[in-house]
Amino acid sequence: MNFPVPVREVAGEHHVIDVKSLLPSNSYSMPEKSTTPSRFNVVHWHGLCSSRAHKDKPSHMELLRRDQERVNYIQRRVANANVRLNPVGGSLFSRVPVSIILSESSSYIVNIGLGTPTKSLSLMLDTGTDLTWTQCVPCVNCYPQTNPFYDSTLSSTFNDILCNSDYCTELKKFRCSSKSTCLYLEEYLDHSSTNGSLIQDTLTFSSDTIHNFRFGCGHNNTGDFRKEDGLLGLGRGAASIISQTAQFYNKVFSYCLPSGSNEIGYLELGRSVPGVKYTPMLTNPNFPSLYFLKLIAISIAGTRLAFSPIETVLDSGSSISYLPPTVYSSLRSIFQEEMINYPMAPPLDNLDTCYDLTGHSDVGVPEIVLIYDGEVTVSLDGSGILYMTSSSQACLTFAKTNDEVIVAVIGNMHQRRFNVVYDVGNSRIGFRSNGCN
Repeated sequence: MNFPVPVREVAGEHHVIDVKSLLPSNSYSMPEKSTTPSRFNVVHWHGLCSSRAHKDKPSHMELLRRDQERVNYIQRRVANANVRLNPVGGSLFSRVPVSIILSESSSYIVNIGLGTPTKSLSLMLDTGTDLTWTQCVPCVNCYPQTNPFYDSTLSSTFNDILCNSDYCTELKKFRCSSKSTCLYLEEYLDHSSTNGSLIQDTLTFSSDTIHNFRFGCGHNNTGDFRKEDGLLGLGRGAASIISQTAQFYNKVFSYCLPSGSNEIGYLELGRSVPGVKYTPMLTNPNFPSLYFLKLIAISIAGTRLAFSPIETVLDSGSSISYLPPTVYSSLRSIFQEEMINYPMAPPLDNLDTCYDLTGHSDVGVPEIVLIYDGEVTVSLDGSGILYMTSSSQACLTFAKTNDEVIVAVIGNMHQRRFNVVYDVGNSRIGFRSNGCN
């Protein structure tokens, strides 16, 4: 890998940010009603109920630990693959009538309906996995969640799936129950897991109804889940909602992830977004469900860091972004030069570039632009450049990977306020700024 070579383009391009806007928020807002049947609103998780503001919130260290475990696993798999990435080789649309909200754990939540009559559930959105699941009755080991558990016996459209069916055998891990129905096991990158019955029932998106939708009915669920009712799998595998609804939505979806408690975003299935710029979507045989693209450069404060193209995972389940050490070192060096007027603060776990902003009402941070294959540029939203635990500790939201494995991970903080379009059928990923407006 070539060491990044800074090339000065423009002098000192900066964002000016209100420091208070970066502090952990205790403000609340209720989701607004959809303006059209296909519009889905996005608000901060805390906005659903003020009593949740201080309950079950993971610590900053815990969030970073979960991120690091997820990225370490991706690194190991990519390092062992020893393969090159290759391009993956008139539909309905639904702008899900649900709220996508930023949760306490910096994840994003979408509200859907399951069963007949419809039961509303709040699921964590994850582009890094396929199977959608929710906690179910009877529950052997479940964590506390916001809504009542899904109970298949209360739905007139519920059906079991036999363990010898293709739907069962296509799962990564499955086995047969004593009644010859399908049992699943899903283990995630941060060592969380869910296991239970693979079943099917009616899925509702606003006015759209998907019959016989396959999902996991989790009876034993462990790990770092919070109040979410489960997970919505947006990966590319056969079990994902994207593959299951291909005949309706043509394997196209887009979203905008909001940046805070007063922001609104969306998830939309089946339609692209005008004005987006596309970069090729890549795949890796070891991670066929993940969305890879090629990062070819980074610009910071007008300085372009040139390096050999990096395999990059676009991951809604990670919070911060991770770069190979040499690339990170060059980015950090220029960031520190641009932030010379602010005193340094102690590091926060793997975030080693932190500042004490005590007494500052505004802070000027250098503009950071991610540049993907085809010169597709993504200028990071100012709210996602610093991770602020308090006014005395605000940290750069990039970290280095553990070694020089040529892989990067772009987390959800660096996707905020962008239209991000996944056009799986045409093997491309698109970006457009101001997506949540």
